[in-house]
Amino acid sequence: MKDRYGREIDYLRISLTDLCNLRCIYCMPPEGISKLQRKEILTFEEIIEIVTAAASLGITKLRLTGGEPLVRRGVTELIRALRAIPGIRELTLTTNGLLLPEMAQDLKAAGLSRVNISLDTLNAEKYSRITRLGTLDQALNGIRAAQQAGLSPIKINTVLLGGINDDEIPALVDLTREHSVELRFIELMPIGCVVPFGPEAYIPASTVLERVPALQPLENARSGVAQLYALPNAPGRVGLISPLSCSFCSECNRIRLTADGYLKPCLHSDKEILLRGKHGDALTEALKAGICAKPQAHSTLSANERSDAGRNMNEIGG
Repeated sequence: MKDRYGREIDYLRISLTDLCNLRCIYCMPPEGISKLQRKEILTFEEIIEIVTAAASLGITKLRLTGGEPLVRRGVTELIRALRAIPGIRELTLTTNGLLLPEMAQDLKAAGLSRVNISLDTLNAEKYSRITRLGTLDQALNGIRAAQQAGLSPIKINTVLLGGINDDEIPALVDLTREHSVELRFIELMPIGCVVPFGPEAYIPASTVLERVPALQPLENARSGVAQLYALPNAPGRVGLISPLSCSFCSECNRIRLTADGYLKPCLHSDKEILLRGKHGDALTEALKAGICAKPQAHSTLSANERSDAGRNMNEIGG
């Protein structure tokens, strides 16, 4: 289905939970969150019903997010059920990777196509500081488990944090010399109730090209919202995602479902449409209304201009 601006909306991101086993400084406040009650969270049956209706409108790709989606009990069974819905051709998941060593094989067997794994640093001390709870070894073990299970091509998500991890840009890019992964640098977004960052933290994705001038644009230069580059003869590639410095709203093909049952037409808008409790034609019409409510573009984002999302990132799923 097309929105009012002619964009084909075929991608639904589903937040399974607001909970996470990490407390990343750009996603959650240090004291944690006010958790949703279990009864407030969509059941798997409700998610399946919503996805079935969405597929009838042309949704073909799903991404499961959180919080951390793998902390939701029974996620493997949900994946199996979603994969069986007619029209769904791709099912992916974004994770911090910590639970992949024990879950990756089962996720692949259930029908998961691939994973995006968060990795903001290759420095163990900085990893602990950024995530507050995790260890670098846990994340690296998760990446290895995903590779061994065939959850590929693996995409590694790195949030650019000026003054924190920008000195590691060359080392992170070097991962693509040895591994067939897509290393995606994402500009820090001023969203939700997170640790306040100064202007120096909001560096443009173009910084990557300045620090690694050997990167060359690929012939097929886009992968979703990422502009693609690669080092000469490297098996992997580098993606730059620039929601602040170079808005990609004209190419956005996604809508989002929150864990408590609201459809968000745009990540950076507080516009939400309740889907929970709707069935049949009412559910389909609510989904159509959500797609039609998708704005042409989000408001300007910068160190001084915050997102209108109305929620913390862990409640939306990015």
